[in-house]
Amino acid sequence: MSETERPKNTFSDARRIVDRSRLLTERRNPGTKDIDSKNTLEIIDIINKEDAKVAPAIRKERKNIACAVELIVKSFRNGGRLFYVGAGTSGRLGILDASEMPPTFSTLPGLVQGIIAGGRKAVFRSVEGAEDSRSEGTEAIYRAGVRNTDTVVGIATGGTTPFVQSAIKTAKRIGAGTIFLTCNPDTKPDTAVDVIIRPVTGPEVITGSTRMKAGTATKLILNTLTTTAMIKTGRVYGNLMVDLNATNSKLTDRSERIVMEVTGLSRRVARRLLEKAHGGTKTAILMHLLDISCADAQKRLSRSKGSLRDALESYS
Repeated sequence: MSETERPKNTFSDARRIVDRSRLLTERRNPGTKDIDSKNTLEIIDIINKEDAKVAPAIRKERKNIACAVELIVKSFRNGGRLFYVGAGTSGRLGILDASEMPPTFSTLPGLVQGIIAGGRKAVFRSVEGAEDSRSEGTEAIYRAGVRNTDTVVGIATGGTTPFVQSAIKTAKRIGAGTIFLTCNPDTKPDTAVDVIIRPVTGPEVITGSTRMKAGTATKLILNTLTTTAMIKTGRVYGNLMVDLNATNSKLTDRSERIVMEVTGLSRRVARRLLEKAHGGTKTAILMHLLDISCADAQKRLSRSKGSLRDALESYS
């Protein structure tokens, strides 16, 4: 679509009021109707009881989550990226997960990105009307430069957000992989997508507050998507987060302990090894286990596309 063909970039799309009372996430929870009459501990127990329903709901979606991970991994291996698109809590959770990737797994900042209705200011202050703009959803995808090698996850716990619906439709038209995440059993995207993830978490403790169970389910699923994708693309060795660089005190301590765990070296020797490896944890481990130089370790990692396990197993 050319610049002239794109919908006008406007925040004032005509709004059609939709009756969302049928949506499960909007219904009144029969188990919490008198929550305001309870004491503090009783309220906490009620919330905890409802939260306990989240993990089983996610488990029922494990196959769909696995399909979504494979789609994301395919994008990463083909030089593509992962985009989260959402409004309100959903958008903020996408941005949170994306922002945690560089410090956690040493990814480039652009590998995982979050798009929120209303832009950057909506991260810190509610811009609720932004979610009603379909043209903004479309334009956000073009502004982000989404390509056909990328994967886009549309997050709409209720499943009806126009901004997200339009964004997913545009991403699909571009040829990107598309995933739709909703917590309602009866809503669906406006266009066919590759994967739908639908954890049915039920009515919220406080009617309509989808920042609670639905938000918790979203956070857990996003964590699972990226963590599993990072494991499958070689950024984890065993259950150790080896793809990190010692750039501050906490990460230096963590790097030293990981090198010690894998190699059996003392902290003092592990520290010296990391210095020679310019802070690269995987590089340091390879240098010691294969008795090679920093340059050779980096070359070996490059050939194995960053996988420490593959670099070690291919050694002859």
